[in-house]
This record gives sequence, C-alpha cells and structure tokens, in this order.
Amino acid sequence: MKASAGGYARAQDVRHALDLLAQSDGQGRILAGGQSLVAAMNMRLSTGDMLVDISRIAELSGITVAGDRLRIGALTRHVEVGGDPLVAEHAPLLTQAVQFIAHAAIRNRGTIGGALAHADPAAEFPACALALGATIHVQGPDGSRDIAVEDFFEDVFTTAIEDGEILTALSVPLAEPTEAQVLEEVARRSGDYALAGVCLVRRASGHRLSLFSVGSVPVLATATMAALDAGDLDGAVAALATEIDPPSDTQASAAYRRHLASVLLRRAVARIGDQRT
Repeated sequence: MKASAGGYARAQDVRHALDLLAQSDGQGRILAGGQSLVAAMNMRLSTGDMLVDISRIAELSGITVAGDRLRIGALTRHVEVGGDPLVAEHAPLLTQAVQFIAHAAIRNRGTIGGALAHADPAAEFPACALALGATIHVQGPDGSRDIAVEDFFEDVFTTAIEDGEILTALSVPLAEPTEAQVLEEVARRSGDYALAGVCLVRRASGHRLSLFSVGSVPVLATATMAALDAGDLDGAVAALATEIDPPSDTQASAAYRRHLASVLLRRAVARIGDQRT
C-alpha cells in the first residue's frame, strides 16, 4: 500500500508549526522522524492527515544541563541520545535503551520525542522516562505546560498531549553520585519489540521500577518499589505479579510475560547490587 496524506507543510519554527496545526481542522499530524507515522500511513491506519513537518526546527533538538536536570529536545535522534556524554553521565538508562531499539536505520531517524508521543507500550523510551521520573514539556496555542510522566501515558498510543500541542522536550533529574540505573529486556530476536522489559533506578530516596510490554501503558510498580526499598527481593517479586496485567498474543502468553518480568527484576537487582562494589 501507499501512504495517503491530506497535505504537507514544513514548519519554520514552533510558532509556525502551532499555526499550521490550528489551520488543519483537527487533521494535523506532526511529522518528525516519521518511523512510526509513515509506517501507519503505509498500512492506511492513518489517512487524510495534514502532515506538519517539524524536522528542521533547530530549537527542538539538543541535549543540555539546566540546573539540576538534563533536558533533551524532542527532535534529538535515538543515535544522538545513545552517543551523548551528558546522557551517559546523567541518565545512563537512556544510553542503555538505545542499544535495544530496533535497527540502525530506525535509530538514525527516530526521535525521542516521537517515541514518547507515539506511546507504544512495548517501547523502551517511555518506560525509561517513567523510571527516571521525567517531566514532559509541551507547547500549544495557550503557551507551554509541563506534564509529570506519571500523568502522561493514558492508553495504547494515547497521551496527555492535547489537540494543537507539540511535545518540545523532556527533562530528567541528574543522576546522583551513587545512583544506579539498569534496563533488562527479553526479545525473540535482536531489534524486535521486547516480550517484557524492566527499567530499575536506585536512588538515595529509594527505587523506581517501570515495566514495558506488560500492559497498555508502561507500568510504575509502586508496591514492588516499596518491597525493594525494604530489601525484600522475594516480596518484590511477589508484589510484581499483582501489579501487572500482561496481554497474550502471538508472541507470548500473559503467564510467560509475567514470568519474564520476575526473572528480569531479579537480574536488574543483581546488576544494581554489582554496581555497589
């Protein structure tokens, strides 16, 4: 099949992009890296959209430290996230995630903002943002607003971004000197979506654990986190089984995904323990 679009316009800056969306009668779609949107259009899952190309808006790219947070522009490509020294120092979970994302061609084109806005529950970056306690920055006709990541993912491919808004960046707390961050996942083949995955962050204030590919959105496992804070790994594994509701599909059953999640949790805890030495 060939893609079907209702029109195309390249935005010169964020204000121009917002104006183009406002003029699209609700049919505007943001085109950045295009790795998810173009595939959906080719399968006619998205038709008649007015494509607003933001790929050349320089202000939406780049990685900086601002105060006690690391800020990553929405148009920053996966490969740039994976190779950036500031990310490696302050948010190494994101560096690890890039190693698992699809294949080189997609990593070279896909953007971190696109991954978050697409909100695929099997993708790595949304779960990383959740584990890191990120803030999602969006801009709309009425100005800018910040969305806590816990409030951002609403359902499969659905976020708190409102019509006419654009995701501009995300920011995460700078890693503490003793902080540890690990990602573990299992996929059938390298580059495939994970059958299950976990992101684990250990800070002085406690653990943050998110899971992906085990529900309609990335899951923040709060009861499991409390057990980890208490040093009770067996209790954490037991709590995890009650906090996730994995789907069954042609790739894996719900029971198998639940089993994988517990195995991956134990692996992640072991890796974090190794980082203490």
